[in-house]
Amino acid sequence: MRLARPTLHTETLVLLAAVYLLAACNGPFWNAALGSRDWALPGTWALAAAMAVSFTAAYVAFCGLVAARWTVRPLLAVLLVTGAALSYYIDRYGVFFDRGMLRNVLATQWSEARELLGPGFILHVLVFGIVPAALLWWPRLQRRPLLRAVAIRAAWIVGGIVVAVAAMLPVFQDFASMMRNDRQMRFLLTPGNAVVALLQEAWSGSGRAPPASVPVGTDARLAPTWQQRRPTLFVVVVGETARAQNFGLNGYARDTTPELARRGVIPFTDVTACGTSTEVSLPCMFSAYGRRHYDEDKIATHESLLHVLKHAGVPVLWRDNQSGCKGVCQGLPVEQVDQLPGVACPAGGCLDESLLHGLQQRLDSAQGSLVLVLHQLGSHGPSYFRRYPPASKRFQPACEQDELRRCSQAEIVNAYDNTILYTDHVLGRVIDFLAAQQRFDTGLLYVSDHGESLGESGLYLHGVPYAIAPDVQKKVPMVAWLSPALATSTKLDVQCLRARAALPASHDNLFHSVLGLMDVQTSVYEAGMDLFRPCRAAP
Repeated sequence: MRLARPTLHTETLVLLAAVYLLAACNGPFWNAALGSRDWALPGTWALAAAMAVSFTAAYVAFCGLVAARWTVRPLLAVLLVTGAALSYYIDRYGVFFDRGMLRNVLATQWSEARELLGPGFILHVLVFGIVPAALLWWPRLQRRPLLRAVAIRAAWIVGGIVVAVAAMLPVFQDFASMMRNDRQMRFLLTPGNAVVALLQEAWSGSGRAPPASVPVGTDARLAPTWQQRRPTLFVVVVGETARAQNFGLNGYARDTTPELARRGVIPFTDVTACGTSTEVSLPCMFSAYGRRHYDEDKIATHESLLHVLKHAGVPVLWRDNQSGCKGVCQGLPVEQVDQLPGVACPAGGCLDESLLHGLQQRLDSAQGSLVLVLHQLGSHGPSYFRRYPPASKRFQPACEQDELRRCSQAEIVNAYDNTILYTDHVLGRVIDFLAAQQRFDTGLLYVSDHGESLGESGLYLHGVPYAIAPDVQKKVPMVAWLSPALATSTKLDVQCLRARAALPASHDNLFHSVLGLMDVQTSVYEAGMDLFRPCRAAP
């Protein structure tokens, strides 16, 4: 016996989809909003009912503006699948979906994204997104005459707005207090969070100038001291997802940095990142604006530290084992590791030792000084076990799953610590490579772009809005190594620098510290932000 297909109006279908989304795809939001409240109190039930009615009415009003009879099913299908996908990641990893997270998603390469698309995710999206989306095509949609349809649609939109406001009025004080105390809660409400983030990104991106189009430091020039200096090879290693807490040099209980310790590097032990994602931190750390004067549009459209070095006549090269330089190296020489001749990368991406492939030949043909940036894949999750070779599997048992929920927290930490151990090995190799150079004075500065959550407070990965992000996502490791020749040529007291390395520092210091160490004179240089300046003798 075949079931008769029901006949619905477009507005009724929108209403049913809105109720479903709020009920089935917003568990993390409802838990954050009501999980700590006493359900024996009438006020809790009143607030829950008011939010449910108000948000449903708001969704109906919004969809009523854009959904016609021939577009409503595709539109709702997209919202259902999006809501299911977001609810999975918000629930599993404790992420907040805001504009910054949207930009992370849009910038993610397939090699990174597929690690997040495990069987659990596919099953969840199938059950909670694709199946309900397919059911949208079951009912027939009833037609109305044009004028009547327009009048009824207008009534639904106005009615939705009125109901959304009216439902919230009796509990407004309670609701407003809750949102003031936890402003980030709105980033849990799906799929409204995705729609708002997309509109914000579209609005802010319209009319924006191309990346690195506004010159910075065009007055840059090399100081007269360069007349007595040999060429300098300075390497900036940008780490990925390394958190300061798990660095052995910073006092971690495990010795995750034995090779760096043997090479006498200088660890800066209190360093704060500019953001909690690569999309934010990478452009910010190479910018003259930094976190102190943070302006996303200015950072995106103004030249970076590397362009200032170029203005001064110092060649730069960006070598990437990640998802690009996010505009930092716009118009400058770039080498992608997986495209270098002779480099074979496994499915999980190239190991970071590939950043050294063919580098000696590259230097042999270089003229004068060079600033080299190595952008690591580092500790990028959730598949930490793919980031290191068998030789770095010291901490066991380690999580070897793409889905972290299949592992215990101890196994996750073991896998993550193995990535730090491998980063330590890579940095050791870079230092040895630099120490062997006879033609250059050499130095290295390593700093991670952001940290990582490994299950603390139910959070995993990174990207939590900066205002509420835990320190493990904001505190990053940073180490410096200087050859004796470079310390001498720059008149730098290494022991002084070592003594000052425990003072607070941040990504904001990178721009000015590199300019200072390279003896680049420019109006955009701030001596007070140069970590090396207090330990350098006056010229």
